[in-house]
Amino acid sequence: MKMERRRSFPAVALPLLAVWALVMVVPCFAGDPYAYFDWDVSFITAAPLGVKQQVIGINGQFPGPVVNVTTNWNVVVNVLNDLDEPLLITWNGIQQRKNSWQDGVLGTNCPIPSGWNWTYQFQVKDQIGSFFYFPSTGFQRAAGGYGGVIVNNRDVIAVPFDKPHGDITLFVGDWYNKDYKARSLNPALRKALDDGKDLGMPDGVLMNGKGPYRYNKTLVPDGIDYETIHVHPGNTSLLFCWQLRSITSLTVLELGAGKTYRFRVHNVGISTSLNFRIQNHNMLLVETEGSYTVQQNYTNLDIHVGQSYSFLVTMDQNASSDYYIVASARFVNESRWSRVTGVAILHYSNSKGKASGPLPDPPNDFYDKSFSMNQARSIRWNLSAGAARPNPQGSFRYGSINVSQVYVLKNKPPAVIDGKRRATLNGISYSPPETPPRLADEYKLKGVYTLDFPSRPLKGAPKIGRSLIDGTYRGFMEIIFQNNDTKMQTYHMDGYAFFVVGMDYGEWTEESRGTYNKGDGVARCSTQVFPGAWTAILVSLDNVGIWNVRAQNLDSWYLGQEVYVRVVNPENTNKTELPIPDNALYCGRLQKYQNEQTPHHKTASSASATYRTSGLLLLMLLLVGIA
Repeated sequence: MKMERRRSFPAVALPLLAVWALVMVVPCFAGDPYAYFDWDVSFITAAPLGVKQQVIGINGQFPGPVVNVTTNWNVVVNVLNDLDEPLLITWNGIQQRKNSWQDGVLGTNCPIPSGWNWTYQFQVKDQIGSFFYFPSTGFQRAAGGYGGVIVNNRDVIAVPFDKPHGDITLFVGDWYNKDYKARSLNPALRKALDDGKDLGMPDGVLMNGKGPYRYNKTLVPDGIDYETIHVHPGNTSLLFCWQLRSITSLTVLELGAGKTYRFRVHNVGISTSLNFRIQNHNMLLVETEGSYTVQQNYTNLDIHVGQSYSFLVTMDQNASSDYYIVASARFVNESRWSRVTGVAILHYSNSKGKASGPLPDPPNDFYDKSFSMNQARSIRWNLSAGAARPNPQGSFRYGSINVSQVYVLKNKPPAVIDGKRRATLNGISYSPPETPPRLADEYKLKGVYTLDFPSRPLKGAPKIGRSLIDGTYRGFMEIIFQNNDTKMQTYHMDGYAFFVVGMDYGEWTEESRGTYNKGDGVARCSTQVFPGAWTAILVSLDNVGIWNVRAQNLDSWYLGQEVYVRVVNPENTNKTELPIPDNALYCGRLQKYQNEQTPHHKTASSASATYRTSGLLLLMLLLVGIA
């Protein structure tokens, strides 16, 4: 017998509907607007690389929908978990001001049980930029479930470049034909890690959930669906007029007349750094993870796992054929990994033929260990640009602030702890307690975690623990990520943007501070750490809550390479942190507080809704007005 699908809302749901009505219909009467989305997260069947498998879709889409909002807007996302296991969605780079309750990781939230739904509600407070969301538990990101988040500038804030003709989101990432969890007799990625094995070489690289264009008949099977980006060149009628005068004039006009598009590129993969390039086109870097950058042209750029970049690309080439868009594996045996390459097509509206021939070359830096690091160092903060506020980004002079806490977080190759292969930071492999630490704090539970995470690597054997970093509210923390493994790693901090002030090969020492960039180090939320190298960041601990610091490489994260930073205002006030939401889920030692929810039946799709102006809401608006 089919069960009726019921939507579960917090106790404030009906008043909120009235607020939505006010916002959507008569926005001049409201505060910051609300954008409302309804997501059904479920397994769908797809064959990105030609092999049918189960992927995680949202409303039947893979990748999921893009959340497109503006600074200070309120975002409400009702998530129905139609998977057969618990689910959490985390918001990579969204700073969740004063609101770690919506962070969507196991340190702050109980997972949404299968068949249940839960409503996220947060404000994209004082930020702009390009971000993405994804499922944070159980290695689920390896199966999809990700999508983009765009936070636009308010109209009163100038953007440091002309409005592009189009806005294009590209998700790139390595992909395996194996399912992330066991199904029938099929091997699974998650089980391989549980059994102490490496994942091995991926089967390919996807672009927007699709496999590579068949640029090579040996490496790419026939029949694989690929992504095509449709663009328009400049004013062709004007070009024709100039063609009648002289070929020289025509060439000059073609090079300056192309339309410009913004490409937001996210590496949503598991563990592979990718070099991104567009054949014959320059990419003008303008933004990364919420910060406008000094504008520089790149012919290619390394994008590491979990990182996001915005480029302006001008369609200034002739249209004799389409062009390749390429994302190829880096820091691996590139000849053996040649099939681990994503290829999409850039198609001019007046293109005269298909792309053919070899792909544009990746960086030729086999003997140049510093090429990629120097490329990363070249990314600088645009000190004169405004962002969420009218004052310049550089008005926050981070280089003159005294550091109050220093943590050196060292990564070593995985080790066997208590018979299991685990990944560590400072010799500790984090094991999530059944009760989320933030929830335990709210109910003053003891023994859920400890606050003794070491500021330097432990001596002796590694261990499994639930140790948190005790952050000083309004302190200024220096974190050095030391990567003593042979693999590239990326690290992320929820709830914050931090300043990337230095990176170099070798062991970090106190003297390394002499190389720091104290002026225009870019502010972002994910930074790469090269093998046998270190990266230093500075972060202002002004956001109260418990915040996840993790390896973005999904295998390292799954094996325990994470820690939480606990930031508490000693003054008990709701001005620095929002109260626990009315719809909070409870688990572990607090399970007794959870009201049971009737599981929903699986639905094929649930349409997302934004800016609703239905007759019902209009009626509610009228009723509110009458009241």
